Amino acid sequence: MSEPTPALGLGYTSFWNDCISSGLRGAMLVELALRGRIHLEAPTMRKRKLLERRVLLQSAAPTGDVLLDEVLKHIKNTHPPESVASWINLLTGESWNPLKMHFQIQQVRERLAKSLVEKGVLTTEKQNFLLFDVTTHPLVESGEKERLLQRVQTTLLQRWSSDPRRIPLRTLALLVLAHASDVLDDALTSLPDDNYETATQRTQGLLETNPDLQSAKVMSPGEEMIWAVMAAFNRG
Repeated sequence: MSEPTPALGLGYTSFWNDCISSGLRGAMLVELALRGRIHLEAPTMRKRKLLERRVLLQSAAPTGDVLLDEVLKHIKNTHPPESVASWINLLTGESWNPLKMHFQIQQVRERLAKSLVEKGVLTTEKQNFLLFDVTTHPLVESGEKERLLQRVQTTLLQRWSSDPRRIPLRTLALLVLAHASDVLDDALTSLPDDNYETATQRTQGLLETNPDLQSAKVMSPGEEMIWAVMAAFNRG
């Protein structure tokens, strides 16, 4: 099992996890698609694969979320449009093109933490790490964390379906994005050994699914975006 990421318990994300930043940017694209703001261009004879198709604006209406609206503005003002994989790189600041560095969304973790503090989910404290005082954001109470973990575990055990179309969209997105952020295993470590093995095997089976084949069966832009984001992270 991997090193637990203390984000949900101690109030800070693992210093060793480099995957969270890109995972959060992928989550923004998924959320915008689920809210009906963006979608993938329709497949053509020359652009059938998810990663060949570009992200298009569906609605410029503000979401009310500062981070999402910042991403939405970038997508709206970008011509020609970019692919899902390109957007993840651009929003993370991994583009080698100096003319595109302004697409990077700054201080995402800190801004998300502040938002959760305002909603009463987290609080703010100072902790000492060696010679430095670091601002942390522990949970106010563990209920939110436990509900999230229970949702993941129940989906992979009691409510499991080998057909991804029968998994609720936001739960499917949660599984894909948690894996991309290298924190999915942390949600399973509390399970007994037998259940852990079952959940891990089912997770592996889901994540080894061909995103392009699954996207051909979908009924909504949001679901298609989930598979496109998964394809982007699978490509590495």
